Amino acid sequence: MASNFIAGLDIGTSSIKVSVAETSNGHHALRSVFKEPSSGLRKGAIVDLAEASQFISRAVSGIKKVSKAAAKNIYLSIGTPQVKVQSSKGIVAVSRADTEIYSDDIEKVVKASQAITLPPNRTIIHNVTREFVVDGVSDISDPLGLSGSRLEVQSLIIDAFAPHIKSLVRVVELSGGEVSGLVFGPLVASRSSLSKAQKNLGVVLVDVGAGTTGLSVYEENKLVHVGKFPVGAANISNDLAIGLKIPVAAAENLKLSYGCALARDVSQKEQVDLKKFTGDARGFVSRRFIAEIIESRLAEILDFVNNELKLIGKYGELPGGVVLVGGGAKMPGLTELVKQEVKLSSQIGLTSGEDWEGEGSDFIDFLEDPEFVTSFGLVLWGMDQGGWKKEKGYNGFKIRNVLRYFLP
Repeated sequence: MASNFIAGLDIGTSSIKVSVAETSNGHHALRSVFKEPSSGLRKGAIVDLAEASQFISRAVSGIKKVSKAAAKNIYLSIGTPQVKVQSSKGIVAVSRADTEIYSDDIEKVVKASQAITLPPNRTIIHNVTREFVVDGVSDISDPLGLSGSRLEVQSLIIDAFAPHIKSLVRVVELSGGEVSGLVFGPLVASRSSLSKAQKNLGVVLVDVGAGTTGLSVYEENKLVHVGKFPVGAANISNDLAIGLKIPVAAAENLKLSYGCALARDVSQKEQVDLKKFTGDARGFVSRRFIAEIIESRLAEILDFVNNELKLIGKYGELPGGVVLVGGGAKMPGLTELVKQEVKLSSQIGLTSGEDWEGEGSDFIDFLEDPEFVTSFGLVLWGMDQGGWKKEKGYNGFKIRNVLRYFLP
Protein backbone atom coordinates (compact mmCIF):
# COMPACT_ATOMS: atom_id res chain seq x y z
CA MET A 1 0.00 0.00 0.00
CA ALA A 2 1.39 3.39 -1.02
CA SER A 3 2.06 6.06 1.58
CA ASN A 4 -0.30 9.01 1.90
CA PHE A 5 0.72 12.37 3.33
CA ILE A 6 -1.52 15.02 4.82
CA ALA A 7 -0.88 18.41 6.40
CA GLY A 8 -2.94 20.41 8.89
CA LEU A 9 -2.48 24.17 8.57
CA ASP A 10 -3.88 26.25 11.42
CA ILE A 11 -3.38 29.89 10.39
CA GLY A 12 -3.93 32.12 13.40
CA THR A 13 -3.68 35.84 14.02
CA SER A 14 -0.29 35.63 15.77
CA SER A 15 1.08 32.21 14.76
CA ILE A 16 0.73 29.36 12.27
CA LYS A 17 0.68 25.79 13.59
CA VAL A 18 1.50 22.93 11.23
CA SER A 19 1.23 19.15 11.54
CA VAL A 20 2.30 16.66 8.86
CA ALA A 21 1.38 12.97 9.03
CA GLU A 22 1.89 9.88 6.90
CA THR A 23 -0.28 6.78 6.57
CA SER A 24 1.01 3.49 5.20
CA ASN A 25 -0.41 -0.04 5.39
CA GLY A 26 -3.18 1.10 7.69
CA HIS A 27 -0.81 2.78 10.15
CA HIS A 28 -0.36 6.51 10.63
CA ALA A 29 2.44 8.54 12.16
CA LEU A 30 3.43 12.15 12.65
CA ARG A 31 6.34 13.27 10.51
CA SER A 32 6.67 16.93 11.49
CA VAL A 33 5.12 19.50 13.82
CA PHE A 34 6.19 23.13 13.91
CA LYS A 35 5.08 26.72 14.45
CA GLU A 36 5.76 29.87 12.45
CA PRO A 37 4.95 33.50 13.29
CA SER A 38 1.96 35.05 11.55
CA SER A 39 1.10 38.54 10.40
CA GLY A 40 -1.29 40.24 8.02
CA LEU A 41 -4.36 38.84 9.79
CA ARG A 42 -6.83 40.43 12.15
CA LYS A 43 -9.44 38.43 14.07
CA GLY A 44 -8.62 35.37 11.99
CA ALA A 45 -9.16 37.09 8.62
CA ILE A 46 -6.55 38.27 6.13
CA VAL A 47 -6.32 42.07 6.00
CA ASP A 48 -2.96 42.42 4.25
CA LEU A 49 -2.57 39.87 1.45
CA ALA A 50 1.10 40.58 0.73
CA GLU A 51 2.16 40.43 4.37
CA ALA A 52 0.12 37.30 5.09
CA SER A 53 1.54 35.59 1.99
CA GLN A 54 5.09 36.11 3.25
CA PHE A 55 4.46 34.24 6.50
CA ILE A 56 2.15 31.55 5.10
CA SER A 57 4.76 30.81 2.40
CA ARG A 58 7.24 29.94 5.15
CA ALA A 59 4.79 27.44 6.61
CA VAL A 60 4.05 25.85 3.22
CA SER A 61 7.78 25.67 2.47
CA GLY A 62 8.24 23.84 5.76
CA ILE A 63 5.59 21.32 4.69
CA LYS A 64 7.33 20.81 1.33
CA LYS A 65 10.61 20.02 3.08
CA VAL A 66 8.86 17.11 4.80
CA SER A 67 6.83 15.97 1.78
CA LYS A 68 5.78 17.63 -1.47
CA ALA A 69 2.76 15.31 -1.46
CA ALA A 70 1.66 16.77 1.90
CA ALA A 71 1.76 20.28 0.40
CA LYS A 72 -0.78 19.07 -2.16
CA ASN A 73 -3.10 17.73 0.55
CA ILE A 74 -3.58 20.55 3.06
CA TYR A 75 -6.52 20.83 5.43
CA LEU A 76 -7.07 24.41 6.49
CA SER A 77 -8.85 25.83 9.55
CA ILE A 78 -11.40 28.64 9.28
CA GLY A 79 -11.17 31.02 12.22
CA THR A 80 -13.13 34.20 11.46
CA PRO A 81 -15.92 35.33 13.81
CA GLN A 82 -18.22 35.98 10.82
CA VAL A 83 -19.22 32.30 10.82
CA LYS A 84 -22.93 31.62 11.43
CA VAL A 85 -24.86 28.47 12.31
CA GLN A 86 -28.51 27.53 11.78
CA SER A 87 -30.65 24.41 12.09
CA SER A 88 -32.10 22.88 8.95
CA LYS A 89 -34.29 19.94 7.95
CA GLY A 90 -34.39 17.84 4.79
CA ILE A 91 -37.21 15.47 3.78
CA VAL A 92 -37.42 12.97 0.90
CA ALA A 93 -39.70 10.08 -0.01
CA VAL A 94 -38.20 6.61 -0.37
CA SER A 95 -39.58 5.61 -3.78
CA ARG A 96 -38.27 2.05 -4.17
CA ALA A 97 -40.77 -0.78 -4.05
CA ASP A 98 -38.88 -2.59 -1.28
CA THR A 99 -38.70 0.73 0.71
CA GLU A 100 -35.05 0.04 1.59
CA ILE A 101 -32.96 3.16 2.14
CA TYR A 102 -29.85 3.35 -0.04
CA SER A 103 -26.90 5.75 -0.07
CA ASP A 104 -28.44 7.87 -2.83
CA ASP A 105 -31.51 8.46 -0.62
CA ILE A 106 -29.21 9.68 2.14
CA GLU A 107 -27.37 11.95 -0.29
CA LYS A 108 -30.67 13.41 -1.50
CA VAL A 109 -32.00 14.18 1.96
CA VAL A 110 -28.70 15.75 3.08
CA LYS A 111 -28.68 17.88 -0.07
CA ALA A 112 -32.30 18.87 0.61
CA SER A 113 -31.27 20.16 4.04
CA GLN A 114 -28.82 22.53 2.32
CA ALA A 115 -31.59 24.18 0.31
CA ILE A 116 -31.58 27.32 2.43
CA THR A 117 -31.45 30.97 1.45
CA LEU A 118 -28.13 32.63 2.21
CA PRO A 119 -27.31 36.34 2.00
CA PRO A 120 -24.90 37.44 -0.74
CA ASN A 121 -21.24 36.59 -0.15
CA ARG A 122 -22.04 33.72 2.23
CA THR A 123 -20.95 30.15 1.55
CA ILE A 124 -21.73 26.87 3.33
CA ILE A 125 -18.61 25.28 4.83
CA HIS A 126 -20.28 22.47 6.82
CA ASN A 127 -23.53 20.54 6.80
CA VAL A 128 -23.33 18.60 10.07
CA THR A 129 -25.87 15.79 10.36
CA ARG A 130 -27.35 15.61 13.85
CA GLU A 131 -29.81 12.75 13.32
CA PHE A 132 -31.94 10.95 10.75
CA VAL A 133 -35.66 10.28 11.12
CA VAL A 134 -37.30 7.30 9.39
CA ASP A 135 -41.12 7.30 9.31
CA GLY A 136 -41.23 9.47 12.42
CA VAL A 137 -38.68 7.44 14.40
CA SER A 138 -35.84 9.79 15.40
CA ASP A 139 -32.32 9.53 16.81
CA ILE A 140 -31.02 7.34 13.97
CA SER A 141 -27.32 7.86 13.21
CA ASP A 142 -27.16 5.79 10.00
CA PRO A 143 -30.36 4.83 8.13
CA LEU A 144 -28.55 2.86 5.41
CA GLY A 145 -30.29 -0.50 4.92
CA LEU A 146 -33.37 0.39 6.99
CA SER A 147 -36.87 0.30 5.49
CA GLY A 148 -39.22 3.25 5.40
CA SER A 149 -41.25 5.46 3.14
CA ARG A 150 -40.14 8.85 4.49
CA LEU A 151 -36.58 9.89 5.33
CA GLU A 152 -35.73 13.10 7.20
CA VAL A 153 -32.50 14.63 8.44
CA GLN A 154 -31.85 17.24 11.12
CA SER A 155 -28.71 19.23 10.31
CA LEU A 156 -26.64 22.17 11.47
CA ILE A 157 -25.60 24.39 8.56
CA ILE A 158 -22.42 26.40 9.15
CA ASP A 159 -21.72 29.21 6.70
CA ALA A 160 -18.97 31.81 6.44
CA PHE A 161 -18.19 35.11 4.72
CA ALA A 162 -17.03 33.94 1.27
CA PRO A 163 -14.36 36.65 0.63
CA HIS A 164 -12.52 35.63 3.82
CA ILE A 165 -12.49 32.00 2.70
CA LYS A 166 -11.33 32.85 -0.82
CA SER A 167 -8.51 35.06 0.46
CA LEU A 168 -7.20 32.34 2.75
CA VAL A 169 -7.30 29.65 0.06
CA ARG A 170 -5.73 32.00 -2.48
CA VAL A 171 -2.75 32.77 -0.24
CA VAL A 172 -2.09 29.08 0.41
CA GLU A 173 -2.30 28.32 -3.32
CA LEU A 174 0.00 31.23 -4.20
CA SER A 175 2.47 29.76 -1.72
CA GLY A 176 2.52 26.49 -3.64
CA GLY A 177 0.05 24.52 -1.53
CA GLU A 178 -3.21 22.83 -2.48
CA VAL A 179 -6.22 22.91 -0.16
CA SER A 180 -8.12 19.63 0.13
CA GLY A 181 -10.55 20.75 2.82
CA LEU A 182 -11.73 23.67 4.94
CA VAL A 183 -12.84 23.10 8.53
CA PHE A 184 -14.26 25.49 11.12
CA GLY A 185 -11.69 25.80 13.92
CA PRO A 186 -13.77 24.88 17.03
CA LEU A 187 -15.23 21.91 15.14
CA VAL A 188 -11.88 20.43 14.20
CA ALA A 189 -10.39 21.14 17.64
CA SER A 190 -13.16 18.96 19.07
CA ARG A 191 -12.08 16.15 16.75
CA SER A 192 -8.69 15.80 18.42
CA SER A 193 -9.37 16.79 22.04
CA LEU A 194 -12.86 15.54 23.00
CA SER A 195 -13.62 11.91 23.76
CA LYS A 196 -16.86 10.16 22.82
CA ALA A 197 -17.70 9.93 26.53
CA GLN A 198 -17.41 13.70 26.93
CA LYS A 199 -19.57 14.32 23.86
CA ASN A 200 -22.19 11.93 25.21
CA LEU A 201 -22.27 13.58 28.63
CA GLY A 202 -22.46 17.12 27.28
CA VAL A 203 -19.41 19.33 26.96
CA VAL A 204 -18.37 22.74 25.70
CA LEU A 205 -14.99 23.24 24.04
CA VAL A 206 -13.56 26.77 24.27
CA ASP A 207 -10.69 27.60 21.90
CA VAL A 208 -8.87 30.74 23.11
CA GLY A 209 -6.75 32.07 20.24
CA ALA A 210 -4.89 35.35 19.89
CA GLY A 211 -7.54 37.29 17.97
CA THR A 212 -10.66 35.17 18.44
CA THR A 213 -12.28 32.68 20.79
CA GLY A 214 -14.25 29.74 19.42
CA LEU A 215 -16.82 27.46 20.98
CA SER A 216 -18.43 24.11 20.18
CA VAL A 217 -21.09 22.32 22.26
CA TYR A 218 -21.87 18.60 22.20
CA GLU A 219 -24.53 16.52 23.90
CA GLU A 220 -25.58 12.88 23.35
CA ASN A 221 -22.66 12.66 20.91
CA LYS A 222 -24.25 15.31 18.68
CA LEU A 223 -23.06 18.79 17.78
CA VAL A 224 -25.47 21.22 19.43
CA HIS A 225 -23.93 24.59 18.67
CA VAL A 226 -20.80 26.39 17.45
CA GLY A 227 -19.71 29.99 17.69
CA LYS A 228 -16.83 32.43 17.31
CA PHE A 229 -16.16 35.72 19.14
CA PRO A 230 -13.88 38.63 18.07
CA VAL A 231 -11.85 38.68 21.29
CA GLY A 232 -8.87 36.62 22.34
CA ALA A 233 -5.58 36.48 24.22
CA ALA A 234 -4.10 39.37 22.21
CA ASN A 235 -6.71 41.66 23.77
CA ILE A 236 -5.15 40.88 27.15
CA SER A 237 -1.77 42.11 25.90
CA ASN A 238 -3.42 45.28 24.54
CA ASP A 239 -5.09 45.90 27.92
CA LEU A 240 -1.76 45.48 29.72
CA ALA A 241 -0.05 47.84 27.27
CA ILE A 242 -2.66 50.52 27.96
CA GLY A 243 -2.87 49.95 31.71
CA LEU A 244 0.90 49.89 32.26
CA LYS A 245 1.81 52.33 29.47
CA ILE A 246 4.28 49.96 27.83
CA PRO A 247 4.65 48.69 24.22
CA VAL A 248 2.39 45.81 23.15
CA ALA A 249 5.39 43.52 22.54
CA ALA A 250 6.61 44.15 26.08
CA ALA A 251 3.10 43.58 27.42
CA GLU A 252 2.96 40.22 25.62
CA ASN A 253 6.24 39.12 27.22
CA LEU A 254 5.05 40.35 30.60
CA LYS A 255 1.82 38.36 30.23
CA LEU A 256 3.69 35.17 29.37
CA SER A 257 6.19 35.60 32.20
CA TYR A 258 4.02 36.79 35.09
CA GLY A 259 0.42 36.45 33.95
CA CYS A 260 -2.26 34.78 36.06
CA ALA A 261 -5.99 34.49 35.34
CA LEU A 262 -7.07 34.66 39.00
CA ALA A 263 -5.97 37.77 40.90
CA ARG A 264 -6.75 36.30 44.31
CA ASP A 265 -4.04 33.67 43.77
CA VAL A 266 -1.33 36.34 43.51
CA SER A 267 0.32 37.99 46.51
CA GLN A 268 -0.14 41.74 46.81
CA LYS A 269 3.46 42.03 47.91
CA GLU A 270 4.95 40.54 44.74
CA GLN A 271 6.42 43.23 42.48
CA VAL A 272 7.55 43.08 38.83
CA ASP A 273 10.35 45.28 37.46
CA LEU A 274 9.08 46.70 34.16
CA LYS A 275 12.63 47.53 33.04
CA LYS A 276 13.11 43.81 32.34
CA PHE A 277 10.58 44.16 29.50
CA THR A 278 11.19 47.65 28.15
CA GLY A 279 13.98 50.14 28.77
CA ASP A 280 11.60 53.10 28.69
CA ALA A 281 9.60 51.91 31.69
CA ARG A 282 10.35 53.02 35.21
CA GLY A 283 9.69 51.42 38.53
CA PHE A 284 7.84 48.36 39.64
CA VAL A 285 4.23 47.20 39.29
CA SER A 286 2.25 44.89 41.53
CA ARG A 287 1.80 41.43 40.03
CA ARG A 288 -1.70 41.42 41.57
CA PHE A 289 -2.53 44.49 39.44
CA ILE A 290 -1.32 42.64 36.32
CA ALA A 291 -3.53 39.68 37.24
CA GLU A 292 -6.53 41.96 37.78
CA ILE A 293 -6.21 43.32 34.24
CA ILE A 294 -5.91 39.79 32.84
CA GLU A 295 -8.84 38.46 34.87
CA SER A 296 -11.07 41.32 33.76
CA ARG A 297 -10.52 40.59 30.06
CA LEU A 298 -10.83 36.81 30.49
CA ALA A 299 -14.08 37.28 32.41
CA GLU A 300 -15.40 39.24 29.42
CA ILE A 301 -14.47 36.38 27.09
CA LEU A 302 -16.23 33.92 29.40
CA ASP A 303 -19.31 36.15 29.36
CA PHE A 304 -19.52 35.45 25.62
CA VAL A 305 -19.39 31.73 26.40
CA ASN A 306 -22.12 32.04 29.04
CA ASN A 307 -24.36 34.03 26.69
CA GLU A 308 -24.08 31.33 24.01
CA LEU A 309 -24.86 28.59 26.51
CA LYS A 310 -27.89 30.53 27.77
CA LEU A 311 -29.03 31.05 24.17
CA ILE A 312 -29.22 27.29 23.57
CA GLY A 313 -30.52 26.48 27.08
CA LYS A 314 -27.34 24.70 28.23
CA TYR A 315 -26.00 27.12 30.84
CA GLY A 316 -24.80 25.10 33.83
CA GLU A 317 -26.20 21.88 32.32
CA LEU A 318 -23.20 20.17 30.71
CA PRO A 319 -21.81 17.41 32.98
CA GLY A 320 -18.68 17.11 30.82
CA GLY A 321 -17.81 20.70 31.73
CA VAL A 322 -15.52 23.06 29.83
CA VAL A 323 -12.49 21.90 27.83
CA LEU A 324 -10.00 24.71 27.12
CA VAL A 325 -7.69 24.65 24.09
CA GLY A 326 -5.65 27.18 22.12
CA GLY A 327 -2.65 29.26 23.10
CA GLY A 328 -4.68 31.30 25.57
CA ALA A 329 -5.63 28.14 27.47
CA LYS A 330 -2.11 28.01 28.91
CA MET A 331 -2.71 31.03 31.15
CA PRO A 332 -2.12 29.93 34.79
CA GLY A 333 -5.30 29.92 36.86
CA LEU A 334 -7.67 29.88 33.86
CA THR A 335 -9.35 26.59 34.77
CA GLU A 336 -10.23 27.97 38.22
CA LEU A 337 -11.56 31.20 36.70
CA VAL A 338 -13.74 29.18 34.31
CA LYS A 339 -15.20 27.19 37.22
CA GLN A 340 -15.98 30.50 38.93
CA GLU A 341 -17.50 32.25 35.90
CA VAL A 342 -19.13 29.45 33.88
CA LYS A 343 -20.22 27.34 36.87
CA LEU A 344 -18.94 24.12 35.30
CA SER A 345 -15.95 21.83 35.80
CA SER A 346 -12.96 22.81 33.70
CA GLN A 347 -9.84 21.21 32.25
CA ILE A 348 -7.14 21.84 29.65
CA GLY A 349 -7.76 19.93 26.43
CA LEU A 350 -4.93 17.96 24.88
CA THR A 351 -4.70 15.85 21.75
CA SER A 352 -5.98 12.36 22.49
CA GLY A 353 -3.13 9.88 22.89
CA GLU A 354 -5.27 7.15 21.32
CA ASP A 355 -5.05 8.90 17.97
CA TRP A 356 -1.25 8.84 17.96
CA GLU A 357 -0.28 5.64 19.73
CA GLY A 358 3.38 4.75 19.57
CA GLU A 359 4.57 8.27 18.78
CA GLY A 360 8.13 9.00 19.85
CA SER A 361 9.31 11.59 22.31
CA ASP A 362 10.01 13.96 19.41
CA PHE A 363 6.37 15.07 19.38
CA ILE A 364 5.24 14.52 22.96
CA ASP A 365 5.63 18.21 23.86
CA PHE A 366 3.37 19.19 20.96
CA LEU A 367 0.79 16.51 21.76
CA GLU A 368 0.58 17.87 25.31
CA ASP A 369 0.28 21.48 24.15
CA PRO A 370 -3.31 22.83 23.81
CA GLU A 371 -2.06 25.31 21.21
CA PHE A 372 -1.59 22.49 18.66
CA VAL A 373 -4.96 20.79 19.17
CA THR A 374 -6.44 22.34 16.02
CA SER A 375 -3.54 21.45 13.72
CA PHE A 376 -3.65 17.82 14.90
CA GLY A 377 -7.41 17.85 14.49
CA LEU A 378 -7.04 18.98 10.88
CA VAL A 379 -4.83 16.00 10.10
CA LEU A 380 -7.25 13.58 11.78
CA TRP A 381 -10.20 15.21 10.00
CA GLY A 382 -8.45 14.77 6.67
CA MET A 383 -7.74 11.12 7.46
CA ASP A 384 -11.43 10.61 8.28
CA GLN A 385 -12.46 12.20 4.98
CA GLY A 386 -9.99 10.08 3.04
CA GLY A 387 -10.93 6.88 4.86
CA TRP A 388 -7.32 6.43 6.00
CA LYS A 389 -8.10 5.68 9.65
CA LYS A 390 -9.50 2.30 10.63
CA GLU A 391 -12.10 2.22 13.37
CA LYS A 392 -11.09 -0.11 16.20
CA GLY A 393 -13.17 -3.29 16.34
CA TYR A 394 -14.95 -2.54 13.07
CA ASN A 395 -14.18 -4.29 9.82
CA GLY A 396 -16.53 -2.39 7.55
CA PHE A 397 -18.95 -5.32 7.12
CA LYS A 398 -22.39 -3.70 7.53
CA ILE A 399 -25.21 -5.34 9.47
CA ARG A 400 -27.54 -5.29 6.48
CA ASN A 401 -25.03 -7.41 4.55
CA VAL A 402 -25.08 -10.01 7.33
CA LEU A 403 -28.89 -10.10 7.39
CA ARG A 404 -29.02 -10.92 3.69
CA TYR A 405 -27.48 -14.30 4.42
CA PHE A 406 -30.47 -15.22 6.58
CA LEU A 407 -33.39 -13.44 4.95
CA PRO A 408 -35.11 -14.81 1.80
